Amino acid sequence: MSDDPELARTRASYDATAALYAGSVGTEISDSIEAELDRSLLEDLASRFSHGGRVADLGCGPGRVAAFLAAKGVEVVGIDLSLGMLEMGRRAHPDLRCALGDLAALPLADRSLDGAVCWYSIIHTEPHRLDATFDEMARVLVADAHVLLAFQAGRGERLHRTDVQGTPVALTSYRHDPEDVTRRLASAGFEVRSCAVRNAELAHESTAQAFVFAQLRSAH
Repeated sequence: MSDDPELARTRASYDATAALYAGSVGTEISDSIEAELDRSLLEDLASRFSHGGRVADLGCGPGRVAAFLAAKGVEVVGIDLSLGMLEMGRRAHPDLRCALGDLAALPLADRSLDGAVCWYSIIHTEPHRLDATFDEMARVLVADAHVLLAFQAGRGERLHRTDVQGTPVALTSYRHDPEDVTRRLASAGFEVRSCAVRNAELAHESTAQAFVFAQLRSAH
């Protein structure tokens, strides 16, 4: 994986707080963390693979989305930067396949996936680095593959945390502009099918939430 210092800080922060994360956010998709719209979009994604196809949960954390898709009969693999997070996922979902890797250097072969989901995993990627992330995603996807992204919406604001429930961290996140995300997806060879933004409505939310469905163009 990359030796980028920001990436290393993000990895170390999640390693240090993996158990706290699993305890507070959970290891399953739930109505306390995901709103009705969020869950319906995940249902929609799962339905696209009812007849087969391999999907990656990129930035899977403790396997929440991967487990959701697997329960719907989808063949899924989870990829995460943090070994601590993967260990939480393996404890909660021992049958899930998962691997260590980062979004800009996926441990996957070219054209090996039929779909991907980035459920709040691009939030630690600087806006100008999204291009490399989306190019890498395009590399591992087959033509016409489906992709779902979720992220906190904003105008590219940078937020930095130094503490998570008493544990010191160095964790930087970004509130991405949905229009910027869709432009960068298009530049990487994706056709954006839909972009939904909802207001903050759950207790843990402080900003609008964005959801983008896209499909890799056949000619890419």
